[in-house]
Amino acid sequence: MNASPTTTGSTTSTSTTTSTSTATSTATSIGSAPRDYALTGAASRRAVQDGLADAQWYRPAVSPERMQVLMARSNGRAAFHTVLWLALLAGSGALAFQSRGHWWAIPAFAAYGALYGGAADPRWHECGHGTAFKSRWANDVVYTVASFMLLREPTMWRWSHVRHHSDTIIVGRDPEISFPRPFKVRVVLANYLHLLNGPAMLRRMVRHAFGSIDDDARDFVPEDELPRVVWEARIFVAVLACVIAWSVLIGSIVPLLFIGLPSFYGVWLLWFFAVTQHGGLREDVLDHRLNTRTVYINPVFRFLYLNMNYHLEHHLFPSVPYHHLPQLHAEIKHHLPPPKTSMFTAYREIVFALRRQHKDPTWELPLPVLPADAPTAVLSSKVTRDVEDPEADAVDIGAADMIETGRIVRLDLNGRTYALCRPTADLYALTDGLCTHGQTHLAEGFLDGCTIECPKHNGRFDVRTGEPLRKPVRIPLATYEIERVGGRLVARLDGRRVPPPPALRTTPSR
Repeated sequence: MNASPTTTGSTTSTSTTTSTSTATSTATSIGSAPRDYALTGAASRRAVQDGLADAQWYRPAVSPERMQVLMARSNGRAAFHTVLWLALLAGSGALAFQSRGHWWAIPAFAAYGALYGGAADPRWHECGHGTAFKSRWANDVVYTVASFMLLREPTMWRWSHVRHHSDTIIVGRDPEISFPRPFKVRVVLANYLHLLNGPAMLRRMVRHAFGSIDDDARDFVPEDELPRVVWEARIFVAVLACVIAWSVLIGSIVPLLFIGLPSFYGVWLLWFFAVTQHGGLREDVLDHRLNTRTVYINPVFRFLYLNMNYHLEHHLFPSVPYHHLPQLHAEIKHHLPPPKTSMFTAYREIVFALRRQHKDPTWELPLPVLPADAPTAVLSSKVTRDVEDPEADAVDIGAADMIETGRIVRLDLNGRTYALCRPTADLYALTDGLCTHGQTHLAEGFLDGCTIECPKHNGRFDVRTGEPLRKPVRIPLATYEIERVGGRLVARLDGRRVPPPPALRTTPSR
């Protein structure tokens, strides 16, 4: 979630933690010249060469049992918060409409705009991750509606945010960097009313509607998804054109005050929250503790922002839904820098950092005090063993009770890694261990029935067939025959179901 001036997608891994000394040297090697933030420029190529693209990131350890609880989704909680948001939006809109011509219209429209162009952002964000609701349909509906409210093309921004989580604040890779250096005060102040970003996003949307896709979008959106980008842009442009025509026909700006213009005059709330996420923190580091912050805020703000003030926790574990982020914070806070105690203290640090970076783009905030004993995460139960003949017709991989119902176990056999799942008491499934998109181990993910979710980008597979069920995963997951024989699990590791060729690969609808 971001209010980026350039365009519009935290990675999770298990084996490498970047040292703060390496991070510092990388971040300060840029010199005094303005940096190239284009996704297709020299900085992008340099990030790849330096190992900063799709890299491994630090993550604190949490027990697998606790993580399965924290990653659980709830339709009821998300529905309550969504209905409350929409009720407040409708109520403030009704008050604004009734107050036309009276000074009461000013605060009424201000509240309506903030709920429309500001509070829509965290709903867009959480439903875009697919974690707000348990229901995929509900997540997709709210995500699409919020995308329109924010002038964000759904497919393009979904892939943008995937990149943001893969390469958070990596120059030349992250399309959602809000404060390119050197920082310009007038740019941020103008964008509190969307005066720069808004027109740029509309122009881009119109170009996409006419089939002209820019190079930056092509850099992170898969080729076969580009037609979808075009049609979504056409639909959004058509709706906005109808509202403009309605206003012209009746000779009143009122329709635009409710649809379209709130994306501009209400975006101040989005920026009020969003600048605290990464503003003034380090570029080109592989530790979210150095480029993302957590801020304590009051309950009203937490409702408006859907707990995204726990933004560091979200980047470390993007599969944890917003309503469990406070519990996740309590679980791992001893591994993290101290959070900011209020929006005031957060803004004080941001303003101080940005003023220094305006004069010297290489200047960085002092490194936070990080616990010396915080290990890299090992979040899955793990079984490692050798088998005599992995290509035999039937390989005994272990006792049937080594995995509990509803759990995932990482299984390493003869140097190969697998994910062993038990969706129900009588059903076992065995798949390749690594996600076909993010190359992160699926045993660290979330098992919901027969669906396994990658912890890196929230992509999902059917563990029985390997079929991709949710973007960004597109390549099927290899699966293996497995059955319970007495008290043992027996698998055919030579019977791998090879993914089909690219022309036959399944493209998930979500």
